[in-house]
Amino acid sequence: MPPLPPTPPAAPSSLTSKLRPLDLGGEAVGVRFLGQVALFATGNGALVLAEAGEPRRIAAHRGAILSVAGDARRVLTGGDDGRVVATLGDGSSTTLAEQKGRWIDAVASGPDGAFAWSAGKTAHFHPVKGEPKTLDLPSTVAGLAFAPKGTRLAIAHYNGVTLWFPNAVATPEFLEWKGSHRGVLWHPEGKFLVTTMQEPALHGWRLPEGAHMRMSGYPSRVRSMQFTAGGRYLATSGSTEVILWPFMSREGPMGKQPTMVGQRDMRVSAVACHPKEEIVACGYEDGMVLLIRINDGAEILLRAPAASPITALAWRGDGGAVAMGTEDGKAGLVIL
Repeated sequence: MPPLPPTPPAAPSSLTSKLRPLDLGGEAVGVRFLGQVALFATGNGALVLAEAGEPRRIAAHRGAILSVAGDARRVLTGGDDGRVVATLGDGSSTTLAEQKGRWIDAVASGPDGAFAWSAGKTAHFHPVKGEPKTLDLPSTVAGLAFAPKGTRLAIAHYNGVTLWFPNAVATPEFLEWKGSHRGVLWHPEGKFLVTTMQEPALHGWRLPEGAHMRMSGYPSRVRSMQFTAGGRYLATSGSTEVILWPFMSREGPMGKQPTMVGQRDMRVSAVACHPKEEIVACGYEDGMVLLIRINDGAEILLRAPAASPITALAWRGDGGAVAMGTEDGKAGLVIL
């Protein structure tokens, strides 16, 4: 009698029946929740607001949206029309800053309504009260992020990151590492800083001493990363599974192996971490979306494969819904 074939792995549970499909009319370049409303930013300059009824479209920019940020109150977008626009959950939009003839490469939402943006080699900080401030960098600004506490801005650029206190007279601090740094992210407790690189790797620093943390081995560039609730793991795209770097100890991930979940033959293109639990939503290059519980790898299918990569993914603030968008302009909203 020939040997029996191996038992195939169990298929994940499915919530695809709860998926509400949406047509954005352009590539999804970002998505955020404002209360119960999911707000999608598209590559053609439009914002699409989705809740219970029909989606609403707002022509926020006269051209492409290049950068997206926000908080629980508003979404900030930067466009190739030289404008920084704030949009609220009711669909109202306001131009916060404008620099004609320049592209707004990065935007960031800061404490108490402050915000930052960049055009070329210059970073701009706008406080709630007082005059805006600028800082010129040695190369084009690629990423901006405010520290979890206080008014301190991390600015990613070629060969490292500059840490700037806009309200202080102190010289900005420079964290050096050769190469092109793209996105930048603070640990929730402010004790680590991580950047995505143009090469398939991450780089990080342990603060305040600035010790280096090198995270490599990816088959492709990391375009999406987010810390889990409480900052125990850093979830990243760029491989055929979600790579979860451990940040439980003072040394961060150095000398430790990452946890890997969601293994498939398709690369992960986007990740989003549950706001309260150690659960990660991951989107793949074929349009599939899974929910994965980190401690045991249990999976729930939210969206079946549909050809186009997931390019935008976000949780609602209470963890009760997930929004997703694709490169070909399709989107979905799942109420859990």
